[in-house]
Amino acid sequence: MGVNVPIHLSPGQQIKRSDLQDQYGGRRQGGISPSKQTPHVFLFTDPVRGAQHGYIYDGEGDDGFYFYTGEGQTGDQRMVQGNRAIRDHEGEGRELHLFDVSGGMATYIGEFAYVDHRSADAPATNSREQRKVIVFRLRRLSGEGRLPAAKVDQFSDEPVKVVPIEQHLTERMVIEPNREPYEAERREQPLVLELMTFLRGQGHTVDRLQLRPQGEPAPLFCDLFDSTSHTVVEAKGSVSRAAIRMAVGQLADYSRLVDPPPARMLLVPEEPRPDLLDLAKSQDIAVTWPDGAGGFATTS
Repeated sequence: MGVNVPIHLSPGQQIKRSDLQDQYGGRRQGGISPSKQTPHVFLFTDPVRGAQHGYIYDGEGDDGFYFYTGEGQTGDQRMVQGNRAIRDHEGEGRELHLFDVSGGMATYIGEFAYVDHRSADAPATNSREQRKVIVFRLRRLSGEGRLPAAKVDQFSDEPVKVVPIEQHLTERMVIEPNREPYEAERREQPLVLELMTFLRGQGHTVDRLQLRPQGEPAPLFCDLFDSTSHTVVEAKGSVSRAAIRMAVGQLADYSRLVDPPPARMLLVPEEPRPDLLDLAKSQDIAVTWPDGAGGFATTS
């Protein structure tokens, strides 16, 4: 594992990344840099550039632990190479050292230790495709002071929370903060607002729910929640089979997190074809669409 050379850096001290590698070894590129010359694993975080690659989980959590996304910008991340070096660092006699890097300069944050890891979703680089990433939980061993929070920490960790419809939040917007909405999502929003206005006109209390499954680092959001009828609503801007099938899965995911179990409703722009209505009915999901007269037609 190389010669045991202590890290002669203090938290907050800056060093060129190239100089760091010259002194202690490790890769000159990438976020995780195990050294063959010294028993160290260097971790680099860049919140601005990282968010462009879907690395929104990096940062300090409310529990005081630091979360760090593993390496691999395309495809599902696997527990190999740098990721394995983080997990196994203690057993291999290596130290973990974290740096905040920008413009070729690395600011030393301190030494950390692996605690555990979990999986999360994130977009691949230069792609809309979702893939699995590994999110490590690290314990701080040196340095002090609050570190920047992860982007997902702007959302509370309550299992179920009522949030305003006007926030326009979706799961994709949370894990892909820098992307433009899909055309389908643009078509969904007017539908959501139309149904909201209609239901409130009927005296219903209508908001939406933020849902945080246990162990998941990012929240889920339903499109509408009618608390008067205790109904969770998912909107789709298309009546294609793919859209209906996706909505069925989303409603199943949302409703299992709500106690007592809510009624489920699918909001679409027009009446779906009979087989898709049968699919929704088989899952106890009502389907509703604008009736052209200021109201909504709804299946039983």
